Amino acid sequence: MDNEFVTFTIGKKKHIALIAHDNEKPKLIEWCKENYDILKNHSLYGTGTTARLIADKAGLRIKGYNSGPLGGDQQIGAKIVEGVIDFVVLD
Repeated sequence: MDNEFVTFTIGKKKHIALIAHDNEKPKLIEWCKENYDILKNHSLYGTGTTARLIADKAGLRIKGYNSGPLGGDQQIGAKIVEGVIDFVVLD
């Protein structure tokens, strides 16, 4: 069996998913605030509460999916497979 590799190029504007477990949300929000000037230039995606908190507390535009327990993690996973999301920041 031959080893096959898929090569792809991530564009200058990244599509980044931001996900945090409940007790880690404050750390991710603080990280978003610290990196606001970089993150504002990219497309952001997040699961339920995390997305709402990032929008409210860090002032970033972010597309929210369902909360994790309601399928948000799977929705983001599907977008990764579809090539819509480039990578995930998980805390």
